[in-house]
Amino acid sequence: MAMISTRGRYALRLMVDLAEHQADSAYLPLKEVADRQGISEKYLESIVKSLVQGKVLQGSRGKGGGYRLALPPAECTLGSVLRLTEGDLAPVACLEEGSAPCERAARCPTLPVWTRLNGMIQQFLDSVTLADLMEPDQNP
Repeated sequence: MAMISTRGRYALRLMVDLAEHQADSAYLPLKEVADRQGISEKYLESIVKSLVQGKVLQGSRGKGGGYRLALPPAECTLGSVLRLTEGDLAPVACLEEGSAPCERAARCPTLPVWTRLNGMIQQFLDSVTLADLMEPDQNP
């Protein structure tokens, strides 16, 4: 079973922190987030690149620069953030996007279980938003 790496977990912490501290669409310095979260700023820099490319974060350089969410927290799902930072979230290699068709698929007794689990994982992660994580008492 694929596990969510530190990269994915830190990306979610970064996104929730930005959601909680973003005021009037201001850009927040990455150093502030790194300090609040106890995460290396350099490591966060490597994470934000994929989030900006994936259009869930916006970045600005120079004075007053930093990062801000590109979407309202209620529209940004955990699934979208994790797919940008982790890649495919399939529980087995044969279900990963772009994988070669398995020659055993037609007679594989476990494939239906993995397919169903994959659907449940995707559906769950796509149903939880940053807004949900901002309200711990309301977490799914």
